[in-house]
Amino acid sequence: MRDRRRIDPETGQVRPPDLDQDPTQEEAGAEVAADAAAGPGPDQPVVDQPGQEAELKAELDERTADLQRLQAEYANYRKRIDRDREAVITQAKASVAGELLGVLDDIERAAQHGDLTGAFKAVADKLVATLERVGLEAFGHDGEPFDPSVHEAVQHDTSPEVSEPTVTAVLRRGYRIGDRIVRAALVGVTDHEPGAAPPAAEAAPGEAGDGNDWFEPVDVDAAPPERGGNHRAED
Repeated sequence: MRDRRRIDPETGQVRPPDLDQDPTQEEAGAEVAADAAAGPGPDQPVVDQPGQEAELKAELDERTADLQRLQAEYANYRKRIDRDREAVITQAKASVAGELLGVLDDIERAAQHGDLTGAFKAVADKLVATLERVGLEAFGHDGEPFDPSVHEAVQHDTSPEVSEPTVTAVLRRGYRIGDRIVRAALVGVTDHEPGAAPPAAEAAPGEAGDGNDWFEPVDVDAAPPERGGNHRAED
């Protein structure tokens, strides 16, 4: 057994180093043994386990599906936001235009009586042009087919000269912005007379009115008749 004490207990002197034994060799051997017991380090390659590649592929497919679903949800969200924004804009335009319909009615009455001249006409034309730019469109013309979704019938008659319910009198012009009805048109409707022969010739499509002439003749001074069951157009 080797005595490794550096001081001799008998003489009290410091012993010279043992040149036959390198102390770093024992330390290196201890480190090698510890590394062997601890297993492979993080920088060392790990042997793939059976089925590990399939598990990684399944996880990748799952994450890809999640990403695609999120992208689809975001696209639908953007479409819904754009649609809601357009609806709000249209609603705002319709609200402002609705407040000006009374002014348009007065302008139309002035045009029918020949009073729309000079500076008054210039201002009226600018107002109409401005409302047209925001999408306001007038409708309700003699000869156009009756449409209960945009026309409000307050008079009803029959005639052999028409083959279907037709607008034959416009008491108040209607207006719309896009698909939104700002105000329905008050009209008189004429239906085909039962038992009468069909008309020989019908007006070509588009002759009833092109929707651009806001001030064509209309009986705006006539008061709408009392509404009742006998004055409503039959569906």
